[in-house]
Amino acid sequence: MIVSPPNLGQDFHDIPLATELEAALGLPAYLERDTNVAALGEHAFGAARNVEDFLYLTVSTGVGGAIMTAGRLLHGPDGTAGELGHISVELDGPLCGCGGTGHLEAISAGVALARDARAALARGDSPFLAARAAASPQGPAALDARDVAEGEDAGDLACAALMAHARHAFAMACAGFVNAFNPDLIVVGGSIAEHQGDRLLEPARAEIRRGAFPTPGSRVRVVPAQLGPDVSLAGAQPLVSGRLDDERWRAGRARLGATEFPGRP
Repeated sequence: MIVSPPNLGQDFHDIPLATELEAALGLPAYLERDTNVAALGEHAFGAARNVEDFLYLTVSTGVGGAIMTAGRLLHGPDGTAGELGHISVELDGPLCGCGGTGHLEAISAGVALARDARAALARGDSPFLAARAAASPQGPAALDARDVAEGEDAGDLACAALMAHARHAFAMACAGFVNAFNPDLIVVGGSIAEHQGDRLLEPARAEIRRGAFPTPGSRVRVVPAQLGPDVSLAGAQPLVSGRLDDERWRAGRARLGATEFPGRP
């Protein structure tokens, strides 16, 4: 059941997607948040192989997450655990798509950078973004996170400030995640993370050294994801193999307590 995704509108709440797909296809169908499936993929085939306690973060259009503890996905009683992009990092920060204030996703995600790019353009702060908007038939609506990142590379001060703000928010959140979860790894994927590379990850490592508790801070490594844009496709294999013979998933979402998927398939 798709319950209440924050960015898809009210018409896409409480949708029994897996049941309808299963009826249409005549095959077993299982629904899972994309970041949880990505974590399964990195655990089985990628950067988190043989690691039992890690966080997966995607920095892309949104900021999503997943928590793997003792080799199992952490779901929580409602299946919503791991929404790491919706932790508040600024008390007076921008409104998030979910309705919260100052969430990581509202600052560091692609949709947030696009919003802030349009605001910088409206203020007249960015010659680079003004040129990009003027060159597009869509005008300011065409601006996205890639424009901001390329503006930084071109020396545009407004774009550089937006990217620095996004990286700082991500770094602060990672330090908090280390204190909260004590992971061995933080695996970071998504299109923005892939293109930023160590420009995104190194500030997070530095903030963890500065702001996290010394013991978990010295343990954790912040590493790039290995499976690229097909990570959720890769994760579909351990997802299905972990549920296929479990009849509790046949009548809807199983009440498995906090975790599932012991070990790697």
